[in-house]
Amino acid sequence: MKKNKNIIYFLLSCALFFGCSKEYEVPQNLVVHDFVWKGLNAYYLYQDDIADLSDRRFNSDEELNAYLNSFADYNLLFESLLLENDIKSTLIEDYNTLTAPELRSRFTNGLEFGIIADPNNSENVLGYVTHILPNSNAANQNINRGDYFNAVDGVLLTRQNYQDILLNGQDNFTLNMANFDGNTITPTTTTVSLEKEGYNYPGIFMEDVLAVNADNVGYIIYNNDFSTNYINNLKQTANNFVSQNVNKLVLDLRYSIGSGSFARNMEAFASVITGQFQNEVLIKENWNNKAQAWFSQNQPDSLVTRFSANNANTSVQGMQVTDLFIILNGANFEGSSAIELLVNSLNPYMNVQIIGNNTAGNNTGSITLYNSEDYDFGLKNTSHTVALQPVVLTFSNNNDETYNNGLSPIINLCNQEDILNLGVLGTRTEPILNSVLNLIETGAANSNTNCNPNNYEYLFNSIAPQRNIDNGVFIEQDLPNTN
Repeated sequence: MKKNKNIIYFLLSCALFFGCSKEYEVPQNLVVHDFVWKGLNAYYLYQDDIADLSDRRFNSDEELNAYLNSFADYNLLFESLLLENDIKSTLIEDYNTLTAPELRSRFTNGLEFGIIADPNNSENVLGYVTHILPNSNAANQNINRGDYFNAVDGVLLTRQNYQDILLNGQDNFTLNMANFDGNTITPTTTTVSLEKEGYNYPGIFMEDVLAVNADNVGYIIYNNDFSTNYINNLKQTANNFVSQNVNKLVLDLRYSIGSGSFARNMEAFASVITGQFQNEVLIKENWNNKAQAWFSQNQPDSLVTRFSANNANTSVQGMQVTDLFIILNGANFEGSSAIELLVNSLNPYMNVQIIGNNTAGNNTGSITLYNSEDYDFGLKNTSHTVALQPVVLTFSNNNDETYNNGLSPIINLCNQEDILNLGVLGTRTEPILNSVLNLIETGAANSNTNCNPNNYEYLFNSIAPQRNIDNGVFIEQDLPNTN
């Protein structure tokens, strides 16, 4: 019986990789080509849908080599083996460029702003303040969210010059402030001098506890990525909220730069937010048919991610909230793949509501493959620096629910904030937060359907270029060794 199990294990391992002959040596001119084909053949999510990736496509190493030789460039080979609409799978020319996210810092004066076209002059523009970074140079000046400006150092801002002046111009400049009634821009005599300096972003922009009926509602404006760099900040906030008996949480991501992340990082976020679901299944992985079969037989535990209770990332009691309301981040409040994974994964365990728009439906996960016997970094072929980051799986939650069609919000948001009524962040004067608190208070989900009645032309928001490109959610997995 044991001998039969070993034979089955060997055959399953070989089924994941083309060619199990120890005598075979890949021709030097085809090393990368061979790596590209075999990596995709083994793990690409859509392997069954690509004829040239079929396990039955080639009968010998020689046939495979002849096919690989028909591609002058391995990039062309890689692109030819992808599903037509797959824009997520990528080939990395130099894996040395794959570095862990660093703590966020920037040379800035602390002013975050938006730009609209002047309603009465197609060439001129108006700036409006979205928020001021805490402990920045701007935080020490007389300027606040909702203020307007139309010139810098006396130079009128136009479509052609505003980015050069505000983003790429002098480190020191003076804003000329203005009034705006919704139609007419009226310059004032008020000026605000700003100076750019090195700035380290706080892990959390704002936290507070708001009393709503009998509920203690924790409110977080989170403005960073979803790496492990900021888990300790979230843990500290969790401890603060636990001490104040917070039972509902509003996670405001409208100014977050986070997009893709690692599934294990989102588990850490989920475990800090909750804490009452220790060791329950949070995320399930669904690979291509042959990889799924191998993992199911040999590494079944690797196909699930569970809530943790006490590890390096989440050694905290957890907030143990019952309801989570997420104000989405991203262009036009569409959210990101990481947040979609978080919402879908938490849905079986608690009331999770989206405030924003229908999300995109990025429910796939990727992995980084190196040219080695187990596709890991340690034993990689040092003759080249190419790595693959193919889509290899889809995610589902403990109820086997997925989100390939996106997730629907309970409250729809306009594509832009109302620049005539921005309010004060963290208070009920701020319309978006107020709509969430009204939902908690009354159960009424009132969406704003009166969007941009003045037909303003929104040209720019300073957060948009700071956002990370959403390359999707990545996973780390021990893969079988072909030795």
